[in-house]
Amino acid sequence: MRRPPRLGLALPKRYIKPMQYALPVLVVIAMLATLGTLLLGIISMAKGGNPERSNKLMRSRVLLQGAALLLFVIFMLLYRH
Repeated sequence: MRRPPRLGLALPKRYIKPMQYALPVLVVIAMLATLGTLLLGIISMAKGGNPERSNKLMRSRVLLQGAALLLFVIFMLLYRH
């Protein structure tokens, strides 16, 4: 019988070792950047500062959150057993 195809990403073995170190670090950096942008946006809104700056920070947070989520999904696809 034929084995069903794997649903994960097929990468050559030479890429797996560096990704085991780089990808978790990138996920953590993206999460911390998201948290920092969120806190800056909340502080800016609470102070009643420039609403355009607060809005720009919140838009940046959404982009960073999307990047963190994408990296996390890639991480999960590569390392599931």
